[in-house]
Amino acid sequence: MSRPFVQATSSGELVHSDDVFVPTPSEPSTSSVPLLHAPRRARVANRKATLAAFIAAVCALVAVVVFGILVSDAATATDFMAKNLAPSAQHPFGTDWMGRDMLLRTVAGLSTSVLVGLLAATVSSIIALVLGAAAALGGKRVDAAVTWLIDLVMGVPHIVLLVLISFALGKGFWGVTVGVAVTHWPSLARVVRAEVLQCKQAGYVEVARRLGQSRVRIALTHVFPFVFPQFLVGLILLFPHAILHEAAITFLGFGLSPEQPAIGIILSESMAYLSAGMWWLAVFPGCALVGVVLLFDVAGSCLRKLVDPHSSQE
Repeated sequence: MSRPFVQATSSGELVHSDDVFVPTPSEPSTSSVPLLHAPRRARVANRKATLAAFIAAVCALVAVVVFGILVSDAATATDFMAKNLAPSAQHPFGTDWMGRDMLLRTVAGLSTSVLVGLLAATVSSIIALVLGAAAALGGKRVDAAVTWLIDLVMGVPHIVLLVLISFALGKGFWGVTVGVAVTHWPSLARVVRAEVLQCKQAGYVEVARRLGQSRVRIALTHVFPFVFPQFLVGLILLFPHAILHEAAITFLGFGLSPEQPAIGIILSESMAYLSAGMWWLAVFPGCALVGVVLLFDVAGSCLRKLVDPHSSQE
């Protein structure tokens, strides 16, 4: 017959037994579990939340553009009986010195800025894709020429180059669009060039080349799918830069015409009335511009997480 004893477990608990010692099970560890070993439900829910945030941001931007187009005529309507009104329930953003509703003018201006940004960023991204791919695949001379061109464009301040191009083209919608398009491609071109060079040195590309596949087939089946996620994210992240620079040169008087309800024009005209206490003429349009830029940033960040394999589990 065994003698009773008392023994301490690894967790510090005393166990008394008359016959035999039966250890108590230790409590499960509460340490954090690595993300890749987390339950599948948690990972899927995280991707669903990212996708939902991306869709919400895109829908908000589309709503701004559509609503701005619909109210473009009402945004220019004047009512001198209701000029210089402070924000109220009838006019949430107040009215200006001509009685125009600032909410409608702000939305219409944002719609114009987003359309300019979309067109300019798309053209700029195509230029970046073509030049970046040519630099990586065209040999040393082409690479040196493209690199020199990138350094040349990046060596000139954006605003100065934008003003010169827009003024030379007569300002207006197309002058601003062309100016933004031909000045915002260098950074994305560098990214595309680096990604193509990395893919070009991959083992599966070398195997495809040794198997006799043509350069066009290798580019379409191997290089383009490898570069496309980074290119798509870079395209979306070009939009806020294009919108901000459009508003900046319009604010300086070298962009869109004063008749158009653009954010830059609204902010430029409001500067003369801030000293009179009409703060709403600049605060609300400025905050709306920042909100649209943040929507583009959210959309780009979510898309990067969805398409980039290195961050797909974040």
